[in-house]
Amino acid sequence: MSDNVEIMRHSAAHVMAAAVKRLFPEAKFGVGPALDFGFYYDIDIGRAVTPEDLQKIQQTMDALVKEKLSFERSEMTLDQAVDLFKSLNQDYKVELLNDIRTKGTTKLSEDEAGDIDPNAPEKVSVYKTGDFVDLCRGPHVASTADVGACKIWKTAGAFWRGKEGNPQLQRIYGLCFTTQDELKAYQLMLEEAEKRDHKKLGRELGLFSFSDLVGSGLPLWSPKGTVLRTVLDDFVWQLRREKGYAKVAIPHITKKDLYEKSGHWAKFKDELFKIVTREGHEFALKPMNCPHHTQIFDSQMRSYRDMPQRYAETTMVYRDEQSGELAGLSRVRCITQDDAHVFCRKSQIEQECFAIWDIIDVFYSTFGFDLSVRLSTHDPDKFEKYLGTKEVWSEAESQLRQMIEKRGVAYEEGEGEAAMYGPKIDFMGLDAIGRKHQVATVQLDFNMPENFDLTCVNEKGEKERVVMVHCAIMGSIERFLSVLIEHYAGAFPLWLAPVQIAILPVADRHLDSARQLADQLSALNIRCEVDEAAESVGKKIRNAEKQKMPCMIVFGDKEAGGELTVRWRGQADQQTLTVDNFTQELVKKIKSRE
Repeated sequence: MSDNVEIMRHSAAHVMAAAVKRLFPEAKFGVGPALDFGFYYDIDIGRAVTPEDLQKIQQTMDALVKEKLSFERSEMTLDQAVDLFKSLNQDYKVELLNDIRTKGTTKLSEDEAGDIDPNAPEKVSVYKTGDFVDLCRGPHVASTADVGACKIWKTAGAFWRGKEGNPQLQRIYGLCFTTQDELKAYQLMLEEAEKRDHKKLGRELGLFSFSDLVGSGLPLWSPKGTVLRTVLDDFVWQLRREKGYAKVAIPHITKKDLYEKSGHWAKFKDELFKIVTREGHEFALKPMNCPHHTQIFDSQMRSYRDMPQRYAETTMVYRDEQSGELAGLSRVRCITQDDAHVFCRKSQIEQECFAIWDIIDVFYSTFGFDLSVRLSTHDPDKFEKYLGTKEVWSEAESQLRQMIEKRGVAYEEGEGEAAMYGPKIDFMGLDAIGRKHQVATVQLDFNMPENFDLTCVNEKGEKERVVMVHCAIMGSIERFLSVLIEHYAGAFPLWLAPVQIAILPVADRHLDSARQLADQLSALNIRCEVDEAAESVGKKIRNAEKQKMPCMIVFGDKEAGGELTVRWRGQADQQTLTVDNFTQELVKKIKSRE
C-alpha cells in the first residue's frame, strides 16, 4: 500500500466516523486505521449496529463527501488533549492519552500507536472533520471529497484494545479504492471469496468441524480432512529428506525455565497456556518448538564435522488467542507446524537458506502460486520487543538482504514484521482470485544460540557459536489449508483429493465387481470410494459432483466386463479405458502431482 493510498484510506475512516457522529451524537470512538483494502473504525453507540444503521452511515458518508469538508489540524499538549476528549465524553481516547502520559507509546498496540508521533509524544495532534474530532497523527487528504471510492462493507465485534473483559465495540469495515472500477473489482473478488469460504466448504465436504464442548479455535479433523493434512505433510517431508533433514520429536509441555532462558516467557507469556502441577511446578503448553530443539542440539558436544544439524518435526503448538480473533482455520488455538530448525556455522547460512528456498519454490509451484518476497526486519522504534543487540540484528538483516539480492528476485521490506529473535524472509503467495497470503518463511536467528550458549568445536579445537535457521514451508497446516481450500474452491487436484475415484454402481448386481475394482485401486494406494447407496445413478453423480470428486466411474454391465467409462471433473468428454490402462494413467497423474 503506497503512502498516498494509506492516507486516503485513513481519511476515509475519519469520514465514516464523522458520519457515525452525525447520526449518533453520543457515540464513542476507539481506533480507526487504514487497511490493505480500506479501513475500519471501532465504535460504541450503546447497542449493536444493524444493517439499517450501515445503510444510513453510507448515505451520510456520501453526503459528507459532497460537502467537501476540510480536515482541520491542531496541536496541543497531552494535558490539553485529555481535557478536550473528557469534554467530548470520549472515554477511550482519554484512556489512550493517559496511557501515553504514564507509560509512553511503547505500551500501545500498532493501531493505537499509529495516532501518536513517537518522536514527540509530549504533544499530540487532533483533526476535526465536521462535528467529529479525533486524536490522530495524520496526515490526511485536503477534504472529504478526496477519499476515493468508498463503501461500507461489514461489521464485527471487537473487544476494546483486544482484551476480553473490556467493553465490546462494533468494528465497522469499509472498502476504499482510488477509483470506482478498482472498488467494483474488489467487490467482485469478495463475492467469489464468499463462495470459496473454507468454513462453508469444510463443512460441505466433510473436512473438519468445531465443537462447543471441545472449545473455540480447536478444529476436529475428519478422515477426509486428515488425508489432506497427511498428503501435504508427506510432500514437505519428501522435499526435506532430499535436503538431509532428520525427524525429531518433543513433548507438548515444558517447564517455565526453558522459555525463561529462550526469552519467550518475557516477550510471549500472555499467549501461553500455563499449567501448575500438584507439586507447584509451573509448566506451559508449547507455543513454538525452537527452544525444545535447542536442547536436542545441546544434548551432546558437536564437532564442525557434525555441522549442520537439520531437525524437522510436524507437531501441534498452542497459543491462547483472543476468542474474538479466532476465524475458522485461519486463526486457531492449536496450530500444527511443519517446523524445522537448522543449526549451522555462519559460513553455512547461505547454502542452508538457499536449500530451504528451493523446497519452497518446488512446493508452491505445485499449487500454481506466484510467490513474492518480503524481507521482514525489526522496528527500530520498538527495539524492546526483540532479543539481542542492534548490532546483531543489523548483521542478520544484512545477510538476508544479500542472499535475496544474490537470488536475483525483487523484494519489499516489511519494517516491524520480524520475529522476536531474528529477521526473516517471508514468501507471499497469490491465490486463484488474486489475494495475497503470507505462506512460507525463513528466519535467521543469532540470538537464541546465544541465550542457550550453543556451540560446536571448530577446526582449531575452539568453541564456535552456531546459528539457527527457522524454516516453515506451510507454517500452520490449519492456516495453509484455509488458503488452499479457497484457492481450489474445494476442487482439489487428483493427487491431493481425499477421495480420488468415486465408483458409482448402477444396480445392486454390480456391487461385488465395483468393490473388486476398489480393492484393486486401493492396493496401488489410490483413494477410492464405492457409493453403495440405494439411489439412482443420476443422484449418485450429483452427489459426487457436489463432493468435487476428481474422477468418477459409473459402473454397470460394461464396466463389470473390464471396460471403464471414466468421467474427469471439468471435462465434457468421457474416456473409455481398460482397467490396466486406467490404473496406469492414474498412477502417472498422481506421481506427477497433476
